[in-house]
Amino acid sequence: MLGQSLVVLAIGALLVLFWLGLALIRSNRAHKGVDAEAAARAAQSEARLQDILKAQSEMQGRMGTMAELFGARQAELNQAIGQRLDGMTQRIGSTLTDQTRATHENLARLQERLAAIDTAQSNIQSLARDVVGLQAILSNKQTRGAFGQSRMETIIKDGLPFGAFSFQPTLSNGMRPDCTVKMPNGSPDLVIDAKFPLEAWNALRDAQAAAQGDQALQSAQQRFRRDMDVHIKDISEKYLIAGETQDTAFLFVPSESIFAEVHESFEAIVQRAHRARVVIVSPSLLMLSIQVIQAILKDARMREQAHLIQGEVVRLMEDLSRLDDRTRKLQAHFSMAQKDVDLILTSSEKLAKRGSRIESLEFAQLSEQAGESTDGKAATRTKAGDDAGKSDQESLPFEHRTGALKLRVVDEDE
Repeated sequence: MLGQSLVVLAIGALLVLFWLGLALIRSNRAHKGVDAEAAARAAQSEARLQDILKAQSEMQGRMGTMAELFGARQAELNQAIGQRLDGMTQRIGSTLTDQTRATHENLARLQERLAAIDTAQSNIQSLARDVVGLQAILSNKQTRGAFGQSRMETIIKDGLPFGAFSFQPTLSNGMRPDCTVKMPNGSPDLVIDAKFPLEAWNALRDAQAAAQGDQALQSAQQRFRRDMDVHIKDISEKYLIAGETQDTAFLFVPSESIFAEVHESFEAIVQRAHRARVVIVSPSLLMLSIQVIQAILKDARMREQAHLIQGEVVRLMEDLSRLDDRTRKLQAHFSMAQKDVDLILTSSEKLAKRGSRIESLEFAQLSEQAGESTDGKAATRTKAGDDAGKSDQESLPFEHRTGALKLRVVDEDE
């Protein structure tokens, strides 16, 4: 049994040894393959390294070339950028100059406009003060009445001559209207009242602006109607006097807007005023009425002076007839003077002809003409004068004969 075990052990040991031998052989083969592969890889790596070094050298050459190209391009780019920067600097400088100039001009115009705005603001402030003063005037009843009175007086003073109106006169019943205008041809005066009830109107406007409701607005309207009716009745009863004033009186409203609103919204009041023979007038209507009255007064004055005008026209016609007679006489004198001038011109023409003949030394012809003229007039002259003339002609030299001939020619022309 022991022997079998030893045999088995020996066999097992042999097998182990055999396996170890195989393993060593395989490991040797494996080492040889690895070494060959490592050698191949080393050769391949060396070849690749050579290629890489070659490529690196080529790359360095290309990099140098590219660096030179980049340097040239960089210089060109720097030059182009410098030129563009210079151009942009010039353009920006000119633009800034233009903008600065425009800014200065705009600032100057702005200062002018600010000065105009300051002036307008001062005007607005003065206007606001005037409006406040006007509001203070209209808030007081007495001053408000004086305001309407002053406007009415200004219109009447501008439109009518002095003496054609009177302010605050006293009527026969002791009443004192605001103004009366004298009518022509002895007609009664026209009465103008300027006490319009502005308190009720202002209350109505306040109610419309506050929008407190229909009841407050109706109450304000009712108050305005009542005050207008009372005032119209007072004018009709106090100022319309038969034989002393006209049958119609004016109620002056110192505002065109109030006048338009009354006629638009309170037509019944206007109708009642017409029935009471009271006419509601605005400043423009009062001015128009005053112009009509002025035309009527002017026509009346023209009719009053008609006889004087007729007398002046008659005297003007007499003066015109005398002027016509004197003109005709002057024309006759001018005709006579023209005839005399024509005769003088005829004589001067003949004298000119004689002078031209004398200048051309036509003495023979002049002697013959002188002899003929002497023979023609011998019957009218005295015998002694003819003998004396002949003796003088015979005794005078040649020049004196020429002078005598001249005198005879002039006598013949006369």
